[in-house]
Order: sequence, then C-alpha cells, then structure tokens
Amino acid sequence: MILHVLPGDAQVPAFNESGIEGEMLVCREALVEGDISGDSLDEFFINRAAFINSVYDEDPSNYNARVASQFRRLLEIHTGDEANLWFEYELFCAVNMWFCLDLLNRTKSDVYRVAPVYLDEENRWDGFGGANGDRMRQCFEGRIKLSSDDIQLGSDLWTAFRNKDTEELLRLSSTSTNAFPYLIEVGKAAAEIDSSPAAIIAEIQLEGINNFNEIFLEFRRRAGVYGYGDSQVKHLMEKQIV
Repeated sequence: MILHVLPGDAQVPAFNESGIEGEMLVCREALVEGDISGDSLDEFFINRAAFINSVYDEDPSNYNARVASQFRRLLEIHTGDEANLWFEYELFCAVNMWFCLDLLNRTKSDVYRVAPVYLDEENRWDGFGGANGDRMRQCFEGRIKLSSDDIQLGSDLWTAFRNKDTEELLRLSSTSTNAFPYLIEVGKAAAEIDSSPAAIIAEIQLEGINNFNEIFLEFRRRAGVYGYGDSQVKHLMEKQIV
C-alpha cells in the first residue's frame, strides 16, 4: 500500500493531475493552535473536535469523519507499506507532520518526506500553493526517505511541542538532518509561539496598519515561518481585543 498525506484540500487537484500512484489522504488540521492534550489518541481527537467546534462552529461528527479518520489510516499500514508526507517547511505544516510521524513511529512502514523542493530560499515559506501536476511530480522525485532516527526526531518534536517544552524544542531543532530543512528556524518559532506572533501583530498595528488584509500580508512578510493563515491571525487579534 502506498499512502500520500497531502497538507490540505488545495493540493488535491494538482496531485490528481500528477498521475502519481497511491492512495491520497488529506491533513485537515491546524495543530499549531488550540487544545492538543489527551492521554490517548481517542481523547486527543475528542479535545480537538471540541476546540474546532468552539472556534469554527463545526459539528464534532464532521471532525471525526473528515479529519480524525485520515490520521487513523496511518496506524493501519504495515511493514513494506509506504507513507509519503507532503508537508511544507513552515511551522504550521511542520507541527502537523510531527504528529503524523508520532503516529507512524508506532508502525514499521517506509516513510518519505515530500517537500516543495522547487522553492528558493527567499520564498521557502510559500509552500505548495500554485503547484501543478508537473511541480508535484518534481517534488515526489526529490523526496527523502526518513531514517528511524528522523521519525523518532519528529515524534520527539511533537512531544516537546505538546508539552510546551521550549528548551527541548530548541535542543531538538539543532539536530542536523536533510529530512527537515530550516529546522532551526522552525524550532525557534515553535519555542516562541505563545509570545512572538502576538507581539508581531501588535507591532504592525502600532505602526498604523489597521486593515486586516494589510495586517495579514505584513505578518506573512515578517513571520512567514509560522505559516499562519488568515484564521490564525484573526484569532490572535481577537485575543488581543479581549
């Protein structure tokens, strides 16, 4: 069995266009925000569904059907099966990937990282946006097979992120591995997630920028490493108002 975990529904058309063999799963989560507690996987998903319901007014049953079900498929793969993780470089995608690696750490499958290898340094946080079938094939051809150490590192990063263990996040992110480009920058962003994004938004507003679209674009320019969408930036702004 060959599985491909895409970072969102936006990448589905390009993946279908690519003609790459395998079954497609979609990661429809934003684990950079909200409750990520839970003593078991079931409890974790219950807490996530409650958070999504409270913020986005989504029925918890939809979460189980559209989100949790995709992740649970990763626990069903066996030795010799292949999991391809299509995740971008920034923190938003990195945290989702770390969670996937924590799940895959319980299996013996072959795991590959598929990244947007066509991006240059300046545009590294842009991700797969705008990629067509040819770009997707290029990324797949440049995939990196993860070693057991790489998979364990991803699992450990997820644990440190869940525990808000900034020291451990910084220590782990200093690990040298081709599997996680820009890990030092991403780890630093993860360690500062409770303070830095909000401070950047406040700084932008103090400069007299009040239109949301302009705030969002400026936040992306200054803090692209977080990979936040407009929903995350809006939530940060709402918290500041409260």
